[in-house]
Amino acid sequence: MIYLLVHHEVADYPNWKAKFDSSLDWRTKNGERNCRIFRGVQNPNELTLMFEWENVEKARAFIASDEFKARMASAGVKSTPRVEYLTEMFSIRRSAAD
Repeated sequence: MIYLLVHHEVADYPNWKAKFDSSLDWRTKNGERNCRIFRGVQNPNELTLMFEWENVEKARAFIASDEFKARMASAGVKSTPRVEYLTEMFSIRRSAAD
């Protein structure tokens, strides 16, 4: 499992979210396993997405694809996405008992 952090700004969040939601099958077919979306506190059109992807090869191919770039433009992404590829080293879960 590989993690991707994708940072970018969109012109209009509701429009972007509708396009994002409609592409779930396409992303899943290309290796996405899970996604979390974060919005900026100061600018709610600034987004950070944290994806779990099947493997790094599929993730890199997806990000480099012309279809990805076209879909991003169509969804109103204003900035060039900054993409980081990460692997999880360990996880700490906190509970009320800690």
